[in-house]
Amino acid sequence: MSVKAVLGCMYGDEAKAKMVDFLAESADIVVRFQGGSNAGHTIKHDGRKFVLHLIPSGILYPGKKCVIGSGVVVDPLELLAEMSELEVEGIEFKGRFFIDPRAAVILKWHRQLDNQGEKKLGSAKIGTTGKGIGPGYADAISRVGIRFADLLHPDYLEQRLLSLAIFHNIDEEEAEAMKVELLEAAEKLKPYITQIPYMLAKAQEDNQNILFEGAQGTLLDVTFGTYPYVTSSHVSAGGISAGSGISPGSIDDIIGVFKSYYTRVGEGPFPTELNNEIGELIRKRGNEYGATTGRPRRCGWFDAVSSRYSVILNGVTSGALTLLDVLSGFKTLNICVAYRINGNRVTEFPAHVSEFEELEAEYLELPGWDEDISKILNYSDLPEQARNYVETIENLLSIKIKYISVGAERNQTIIRY
Repeated sequence: MSVKAVLGCMYGDEAKAKMVDFLAESADIVVRFQGGSNAGHTIKHDGRKFVLHLIPSGILYPGKKCVIGSGVVVDPLELLAEMSELEVEGIEFKGRFFIDPRAAVILKWHRQLDNQGEKKLGSAKIGTTGKGIGPGYADAISRVGIRFADLLHPDYLEQRLLSLAIFHNIDEEEAEAMKVELLEAAEKLKPYITQIPYMLAKAQEDNQNILFEGAQGTLLDVTFGTYPYVTSSHVSAGGISAGSGISPGSIDDIIGVFKSYYTRVGEGPFPTELNNEIGELIRKRGNEYGATTGRPRRCGWFDAVSSRYSVILNGVTSGALTLLDVLSGFKTLNICVAYRINGNRVTEFPAHVSEFEELEAEYLELPGWDEDISKILNYSDLPEQARNYVETIENLLSIKIKYISVGAERNQTIIRY
């Protein structure tokens, strides 16, 4: 039996879905524990491309069980639409897809509030996906939100919707229309609603393998990220237990996923950002556009300072380095090893957003390589400069890089040990 977690250790978009898809072959259950449809997990397999927002990446393996835990916020209509798209592709859900009754429900009101909030903030906007994630979590914390369990109790649901309408000053007729919509969705989703803590406990008793799939990235964690330019959930390892109901002591392997360079979508600090032709070339080669929003991602050099911070927060036991193939062809590569703030050399990730304003990155320059590495399956066959790049990152982060991705397909993955 093993309980593993795959967590993004940057600003999201680290190709976690590719790693979850790769590791799911040996898992019995794959679990999402936080976030919502603001996630965009892209998987390429057998020439087909799948973009998942709510459903765990393990769904592409027949027979694997996939779980949405209590810490996820879910729009039932979006979920049903995503399920329908996958069913067209031959994906089965019966008996292998489960939702915790405690998961919070995202409503159209939340999307409206999300977009209104961004407009009010103007130039100080966060850069959200507009999916209503923040307002959904806010209602859950304010104890006025709707949960999936409420969908199974129509009278109670009606009262909760009316209370929520009063809370947000929304017309009661809208609440009634929403109730009808939710009850229709509930009829379709009722077979999938299951108490996940008991399910995971039983799986452990039966010596099954469980794989947790993180969404977003550690540097966007609502507590430890670049606040206020963060997501609305606990992205780091500490969120796994709260968002699924499994004991923290059960997790025996935390795999931190790092992209071979850095990217970020939306507003917020980015110490190694490249606003030049190199950044544009990385974006073009890596197809760096948001899977959820389509927005171009900001691109920059690898930041070992923030990555080491993520290693500490998550207790990373092994690493995965993705999109290494994108860096082929660069004469030199830079890795940020420290920051300079007001003339002082700093190796800790700043706790306050204002400290980033005067920050300059200090770089270690390494030689690049020209070879196409996308078909290499053995670490020893990588160019010496590529191995040097990987091992430099290992030393800076004080972890071992176990997996190296050199392409989008499942089989384009090097296992080092």
